[in-house]
Amino acid sequence: MSDTPASPPAVSAAARAALPLGTLVAGCLAVCLAQIGLAIPATLNGLFQEHLHPVGSQLTWISDAFLLPVAVLELTFGVLGDLFGRKRLLVGGAALMCAGEAVAAGAMGIHQLWVGQALAGLGAAALFPTSLAMIAAGTHTGAQRARAIALWASSLSAGGFLAPLLGGITGTYGSWRSAFVVVAVLAAVSAAVSLWLAGNSRAPEGRSLDIGGQLTIGAGLFALLYAVIQGPADGWGSAPVVLAFVLAAVFLGLFVAAESRARSPLLRLDLFRDRSFAVASVVAVVGMFSFLGTAYAVSIRLGPIQHQTPLRTAFAFLLLNGITPVLTPLTSRLLHRLPARALLTGGLALIAAGDFLAAGLDAADRDLTSLILPLGLVGVGFAFTVSSITATAVNTVPLPLAGMASAATNLLRDFGFTLGPAVIGAVALSQAASRVTSALTTSPLNAQSRAAAHEVLKEGGPLALNSVPAASPPGAARAYAFDALGHGYAIGFVVCGSAALFSALLVVTALRGREAAESAPRAEDGTQRSVLTTG
Repeated sequence: MSDTPASPPAVSAAARAALPLGTLVAGCLAVCLAQIGLAIPATLNGLFQEHLHPVGSQLTWISDAFLLPVAVLELTFGVLGDLFGRKRLLVGGAALMCAGEAVAAGAMGIHQLWVGQALAGLGAAALFPTSLAMIAAGTHTGAQRARAIALWASSLSAGGFLAPLLGGITGTYGSWRSAFVVVAVLAAVSAAVSLWLAGNSRAPEGRSLDIGGQLTIGAGLFALLYAVIQGPADGWGSAPVVLAFVLAAVFLGLFVAAESRARSPLLRLDLFRDRSFAVASVVAVVGMFSFLGTAYAVSIRLGPIQHQTPLRTAFAFLLLNGITPVLTPLTSRLLHRLPARALLTGGLALIAAGDFLAAGLDAADRDLTSLILPLGLVGVGFAFTVSSITATAVNTVPLPLAGMASAATNLLRDFGFTLGPAVIGAVALSQAASRVTSALTTSPLNAQSRAAAHEVLKEGGPLALNSVPAASPPGAARAYAFDALGHGYAIGFVVCGSAALFSALLVVTALRGREAAESAPRAEDGTQRSVLTTG
């Protein structure tokens, strides 16, 4: 018998590679926070209109001030995390969100609220990719990574579910400022948790910043959004709007030129030479535009038009956002059993059906039960769509390009989200302004009331006229503004439904047979993939 002491039991590689609990908690809390910050203003638009009196398109900028940094900077923050350390970016993103929400909470006017939203959006742009990358980097087996990413996705869905509840409760029993204070506190907690518990990771090999691409895409998208949002207020032929469209075209052209020469491009343009990927990219933009455009139209209908409380508005957003986490187990099983293309088509068709039903609702109908069927259909459709849209795009490219295809699709999807409020606000307000102006011309109101109403329209648009005191001179025209806004946002629902239907038809016709043809050899090689994506 040997006197050599027995060696300790071997520790499996999987056990050694286990993701630290602190890192998992920090990443999940960060993405939940980012999603709450993104979604919470939607329940508060009515209060913004009532207390801050935004004019023209100013209300739309509250949403897009947050969304634009997320869409433009998300990929760049992913690279920064790889280069300089993800923990640093996770702490910094949460701290920036805390500062932005504090600025928004103390806003004395609409411009300060924009600044706060933009700062918070910068923080969220860091949190979304960094939290996922940190969790993925901390795992070293497929099973561990799948479980960790599922928890990350569940945390993101939880943020979408919690946001309307927080906004509704704080807005109804406190104020809109209280909602931003709550998010600021959550951001401070997230920063502290990340600082104390999260492990650091980085992957600088082969990574570099695409400065030219980032500057040109940022300037181009901002100019485009400015033109679309300001068009109804300033006039589509006004010099600032025309100049913004020109600048958008110039900078987006420069972006294409920069990306074709960049050593490490922000967006691989050669991916779009593949016809199926190009079609899937169009679907990503248009489909996500349809959903967030719907959410924005619902927010304006219940808030600034009907003047319902944030808590009642929250009910609508629970239908839109709360169904996704409930259906996650079902959508995961369906993605394993059905082609992602089939699930995407069905989801887009459901969104279209819900939008067309919503367009037929009477603007004077304040009964929340009327919203259950149309918004329930949109919510179910979104759950299917967001679970399959990246899988559909990734399945159109060779396996080595899957990661870049996923990143490109996420960028385009976020751009679609940003376009939603901008385009639907522009369409609805243009239609409403035209309708109320025509109605006032033939109305039986006295000259003083008509003149006062026209003055409010000129300064603040239909939403401002719909919110004036009933006893004031322009208050006699509120009914015309209400009718015009109901008509305008009904058209907004039709636009969203048509966009979703167009996307569904595009998937059915332009992508027919491609996925099946490509998935067969991958199945033989054991390389079938399940791609999880979230909104």
